Amino acid sequence: MAIIDSQSIKIGTLTRHAVGFDGGKQIKGRKRHLLVDTFGLVLMVVVTAAHVSDPAGAQALFARLKRKRLWLKRLWLIYTDGTYRGKTFVQSVFDTYGWLLEAVMRTDHQRGFRVLPQRWIVERTLGWLQCCRRLSKDDEGLPESAETFIYLAMIHLMLKRLA
Repeated sequence: MAIIDSQSIKIGTLTRHAVGFDGGKQIKGRKRHLLVDTFGLVLMVVVTAAHVSDPAGAQALFARLKRKRLWLKRLWLIYTDGTYRGKTFVQSVFDTYGWLLEAVMRTDHQRGFRVLPQRWIVERTLGWLQCCRRLSKDDEGLPESAETFIYLAMIHLMLKRLA
């Protein structure tokens, strides 16, 4: 089981590569697409321009995940939010990788903030990343550098928990 979500992040002044505008959040910058396990630890991250849609970023993440991690054949259920629930996208992920996507949605009669089951895990991980000064704004020149610093932040977090 895994959970996927994305986060739009503002860019610094020197960033020139893979920059876009997220119209939904009104942010000029980049988008982080994260796949985490049930403990909130990052399995894979892909950084794209902010204008890239969530399903397109997820497709890039899944393609990279399939190339690098063969042990995830056992992964069969991925929880998502509502932006990933298109029938063609869900069907293409199942046909290509054999993974099921399940959207965790708020109910219509729900008012105010409610913790959604399974989704809070990835939101907590995004909060952990925001605590790192270097990741609060994306100042990296290349998206690959931003991905590397996300992995370093998670390694640092895991080492602190082990000690």
